[in-house]
Amino acid sequence: MNPTRRLLGLTLGLTAALLAPAALADLAYVSNEKDNTLSVIDMTSLEVVETIDVGQRPRGILMSKDRTLLYICASDDDTVQVLDLATRKIIDTLPSGEDPEQFALHPNNRHLYISNEDDAIVTIVDVQTKEVLAQIEVGVEPEGMAVSPDGKWAINTTETSNMLHWIDTETMQLADNTMVDQRPRHVEFTDDGGRVWASSEIGGTVTVVDVASRDILKTLTFEIRGVHPDKVQPVGVKLTSDGRYAFVALGPANHVAVVDAQTFEILDYLLVGGRVWHMDLSADESLLLTTNGVTGDVSVIDVVDLKVVKSIKVGRYPWGVVVTPEAEGDAPEA
Repeated sequence: MNPTRRLLGLTLGLTAALLAPAALADLAYVSNEKDNTLSVIDMTSLEVVETIDVGQRPRGILMSKDRTLLYICASDDDTVQVLDLATRKIIDTLPSGEDPEQFALHPNNRHLYISNEDDAIVTIVDVQTKEVLAQIEVGVEPEGMAVSPDGKWAINTTETSNMLHWIDTETMQLADNTMVDQRPRHVEFTDDGGRVWASSEIGGTVTVVDVASRDILKTLTFEIRGVHPDKVQPVGVKLTSDGRYAFVALGPANHVAVVDAQTFEILDYLLVGGRVWHMDLSADESLLLTTNGVTGDVSVIDVVDLKVVKSIKVGRYPWGVVVTPEAEGDAPEA
């Protein structure tokens, strides 16, 4: 190639690169239960870039299906707050029933299923009309909540009744119950909707259930060298979309279990911060974030190498975490 043309090509390429809009970084939102705040983490720098004041005792958080809104359980305010991801401002509140803790959004992006711990009910709210569509009686101390990918089933866990409650989303009626170990805390559907993984905190187990038959396929137990069995208390569960891994947060055991999601073999235990609670994956699933309540930080796990690569200090008692794409819109006000 002619040297002059080559130099011109390099110059034009560099100019185009400089003029191209910068790539937007994914963000992680962490609910800090004791500070009444959300910490915002830039997923490129892995640093906290903003702290947002929210309602009292924020716990469960989730993103709308169109990735424009973040819903926040402000438990002590008995409400669900709505945060606009473009402006990072609270723009609305939704009725929630008393003491909302965890919730799940139907694939229709409208029906929000909310677990009301103090009232032994699940409240269903239309997020567009703010209408309470139903309140369904379940067991004692409802906690975990999930909706199947096809939208047919909502499952609630009750800590004292030790059950998974199957709610038919069309009739909005309780259809069945599955007994699991003591104090079930979290429930998660596989991406294909064929299985459910449910953690039992006091039982120290995770139960895998076949959705079609509702038969229990496997009950996983965990043993960590040097950790007393009483401290092994499974809470959060996160599944990779390719069906390869299940990650289980083991509470005061301060470890995350890595499980082969097909064979149910426990592959490793990763040491994280104190009282690991909930988790979320980055958009490309290369990183896993864990909330560590006692140490007030977030551990970052490299999913490829299965190693903890960083700890990020956030607020007091981080509870939930959601990774979102950076919204394309007006930048948040300073």
